[in-house]
Amino acid sequence: MALPGTFKRNLAIGLVAAFGAVAAFATIAPTNDAGPAPEATLRIEPLAFDARELLAPLQYVREDQFQRGDTLAGFLGRLGIEDSLIARLARAPALRALRPGTYVRADVLADGTPKSMSFMTGRDTLVRIVHEGDTFRALEEQAALETRVMMKASVIRSSLFAATDAAGIPDSIAMQLADVFGGDIDFLRDLRKGDRFSVVYELHHLGGRPVRAGRLLAAEFVNQGRTLRAVHFGAGYYAPDGRNLRKAFLRAPLEFSRVSSGFGMRKHPIHTGWRAHKGIDYAAPTGTRVRAVGDAVVEYAGLKGGYGNVVVLRHNGQYSTVYAHLSRIAVRRGARIAQNDTIGFVGQTGWATGPHLHYEFRIGGEARNPFSIALPAALPLPAAQIGAFRAQAEPLVGRLDLLANGAVALLD
Repeated sequence: MALPGTFKRNLAIGLVAAFGAVAAFATIAPTNDAGPAPEATLRIEPLAFDARELLAPLQYVREDQFQRGDTLAGFLGRLGIEDSLIARLARAPALRALRPGTYVRADVLADGTPKSMSFMTGRDTLVRIVHEGDTFRALEEQAALETRVMMKASVIRSSLFAATDAAGIPDSIAMQLADVFGGDIDFLRDLRKGDRFSVVYELHHLGGRPVRAGRLLAAEFVNQGRTLRAVHFGAGYYAPDGRNLRKAFLRAPLEFSRVSSGFGMRKHPIHTGWRAHKGIDYAAPTGTRVRAVGDAVVEYAGLKGGYGNVVVLRHNGQYSTVYAHLSRIAVRRGARIAQNDTIGFVGQTGWATGPHLHYEFRIGGEARNPFSIALPAALPLPAAQIGAFRAQAEPLVGRLDLLANGAVALLD
């Protein structure tokens, strides 16, 4: 196919210029002489210039993630900032807001001088540090986040987090999922290979880039053939029929751990011989967060014999719970706390052969097995809010239906 004349002419000029030469074209005006027209001549002369000057950019845009273990100086060097400016920039108070996992964008001149840097904070603000003369000036403003609704599904092969990772579901959404269904599913004992789940959640973007996940809006979990659904409304989660999914008590005081000793008779690891074990022991690393299983008042917080550091919570009615062998206590006696609040951290104080949490669930002062009793439900949705709930729940349930029919990883 023949190329258009204009295109061929531009191509020829571009090729000549690319090889560092300039072409001089000579043309002769036509005459009325009958003789043959003189031929046009082409003279090529070298053009003196350094091609590197055209190829070298005057300014770079670099983006990198501040990693756990990074020093501020090392991270700024990785962004291409000149060594002599790193020490001054590292003293900027605004950089104290940097946290591991934060993406930083830097506009840097070819000589390593930073024109500006910007990053998101955990407060959903955008920090911009501008280089003006010999100083760095910081500006902070509310970030203009765009919220998109994500829909994803996955199948349990080994663990909940492995399944969410495989589907690209953020960890914060996995934690919310476990909290929502924690009153009906013991994620330490009840999960089975082949269980499946679907989630509808918010994902916040800035400039087209996802920056963090938001709320879990709706979810479905099929556990051992039993299907559970949840829809977010107000400050809680409800089944599509309006039933409150929140229980008065969580099944376990740790999000994820391993039961090392169950309720009932056992051979005592220190005193030997068989004794009644009136609680559940959870093996977990020292420092693991321990949460209150229900709304309560702190009845006791301190040392108590073989329990070591212990917290005793008094709940509504005749219920109370005990948390023992803590490395550190995070509450004071008499304080009112809410379900899921941190009350302490796993340790090895008192009579303990290794780091673990000893947990007791008592009714009327008598220890009971929390895995075998029916936990009371929280308050139901008020009748006056049923209409608003249904209006919000209907489209979310529709999304769960799509996921149940195989439409996964959809984006609005």
